[in-house]
Amino acid sequence: MNQIQKLAALVLLVAFSACTKENFSTFSPTPTPASTALTKKSKQERVVVANRASGDISVVDAATDMLIGTYALPDNGEPMYAVHVPQAKAVFVGDRANDRVVAFDEADFSVIGTVPCGAGVFHMWAAPNGSQLWVNNDIDNTTTIINPASMQVKGTAATPADLVALGGKPHDVFLDPDKKFAYVSVLGVMGDHDYVVKYNMNKFEEVGRVAVGQDPHLFADDINNKLYVPCQNTNNIYVIDRTTLAVENILPFAGAHGLFMPNSGDYLYVADIAGNRLGTFDIATEMALGMPLTTPFMTPHNLTINDAEDKLFVSHSGATADQLTIYELGPEPIFSTALTIGANPFGILYYSY
Repeated sequence: MNQIQKLAALVLLVAFSACTKENFSTFSPTPTPASTALTKKSKQERVVVANRASGDISVVDAATDMLIGTYALPDNGEPMYAVHVPQAKAVFVGDRANDRVVAFDEADFSVIGTVPCGAGVFHMWAAPNGSQLWVNNDIDNTTTIINPASMQVKGTAATPADLVALGGKPHDVFLDPDKKFAYVSVLGVMGDHDYVVKYNMNKFEEVGRVAVGQDPHLFADDINNKLYVPCQNTNNIYVIDRTTLAVENILPFAGAHGLFMPNSGDYLYVADIAGNRLGTFDIATEMALGMPLTTPFMTPHNLTINDAEDKLFVSHSGATADQLTIYELGPEPIFSTALTIGANPFGILYYSY
């Protein structure tokens, strides 16, 4: 090949290369936001309600407020409360009739397994890191501690004998967001006060207690170091320092029962279970906002809030009850809609995955 032929070949090669590059850049598909989104799993939001009388759980799409399905507990179970443990990808439901908890898959609600507890399963709560699930047993007067990952019992915490001797029974339970301590409310104690007992989460032993109002329930978050204790029979909410157990304030609210705080920690929502009302408190000032809202159905029992903090979900309990009510938050609740679910809706849970 002479020099002229070599030069001609080189020109053709460069031209072909440029054409190829141009064609590639012209015709190759450019990802669009829509096509990119298809490769990502969309967020799913669920509300689970334990229907104590019908023996099942109702599952609601929290984004659309539509009922997805109803799932029965095995062996004619009696569902009480539900807890989501994301590390185990499971929803645990307390079964009072069979002295155990039932684990459902978080997505399709197939039954994963069961874990034995004591007699009288009632309230339960899980550690934020998924390491422990505490289940109160108000017949045995104990609390069963479960490892949700292995679904094995780790130990048992006894309700203090002196409180049991006075008629006390473990009722509500809440695990500290710092994963060091658990708090159990003990109700039915003879006298003017019930109690909150603080336990070490390693040894499952009592490390302190505080006298509160009657029929106490519990809530806490990681925004502050306070434990909120609504006391139904004394019409108030105790505000307690979680470290020292000192009572910092007592907020008046009739029939205070179910209570929930969103992740932002700006507001506190509480149900007046006897008066059929929902109240709102400003956390910073610990003052009530406006007037309580009257609910469209009787016996508002337990509450939960979605991640966006713009919806409040309320279970309404009772022998003939079958309603879940939904409210817009702004920040006070405004009634939006209601769903007919199972019989005697009890515990309620929101989660996303």
